[in-house]
Amino acid sequence: MSRLAAALLVCLAAPAFFVLETPWLGWALLAAGLVLACAVERRAVMAAAPSLTRDLGLIAIGMLIVSVIPLAAELDNLAMLRFTLALGGAVVVPYLISRFVFRDRAIGFPWRTGRRWGRLQWTWLVAVLVLGWLILPFYFITSGVYQNWPVVDTPDLIARLFVGVGAVGIWDELFFICTVFALLRRHFPDALANVLQAIVFVSFLWELGYREWGPLLTIPFALLQGYIFLRTHSLAYVVTVHLLFDAVVFAVLVHAHNPGLLPVFLL
Repeated sequence: MSRLAAALLVCLAAPAFFVLETPWLGWALLAAGLVLACAVERRAVMAAAPSLTRDLGLIAIGMLIVSVIPLAAELDNLAMLRFTLALGGAVVVPYLISRFVFRDRAIGFPWRTGRRWGRLQWTWLVAVLVLGWLILPFYFITSGVYQNWPVVDTPDLIARLFVGVGAVGIWDELFFICTVFALLRRHFPDALANVLQAIVFVSFLWELGYREWGPLLTIPFALLQGYIFLRTHSLAYVVTVHLLFDAVVFAVLVHAHNPGLLPVFLL
């Protein structure tokens, strides 16, 4: 129970950083979680077991790196550079520490599994497009959250939005699934680790712009992505799912800011 409390404290730093936007609270929760993890491991005798303190520390490092920049969607050169450096660092730094300092392979990016996608997997890809087409326009337009993204009314801005949405979607899977989820799975049952990673995932998406009743969409999405990864062990597949979803997000944002430009939605 104390191990779970430590992990929960670290994961709850995400809503402190990205939902409440209260950095000191995030720092305090990270510190409390790591201190508790360290205390638990000092009391326990677990030979050859992965270190909870180390793994939570890697998650904490990633979140701290992301938290140094505002996550409001912007499309100017400086903003895109900030996103590239911060989000890239949040994946690369924990990976390098895990691989070359701790000398383990806790974090990996299994792009190819050597197995073909089955009928169910192909069906789900089609379902993602259909569900996105049905749900996302209603969510973005009726709630007004499309205004959390900048107006895209020129070819240059539309192209930048396309690149940005796709790049962040790929990063989501590299960090939340291949880093946070992978590290938590070393210490907790898969279902519990999935719920914990979803806390971090959904909090990030909230600051990114998925607000109002967005968590009703992002919570199931985060949990499903973790579950799909467990079933397929394929980064390529979860990235494909995410990019198809984000393709609809991109189209809806363009449509919302330029009514009539993409007359393919019901709303």
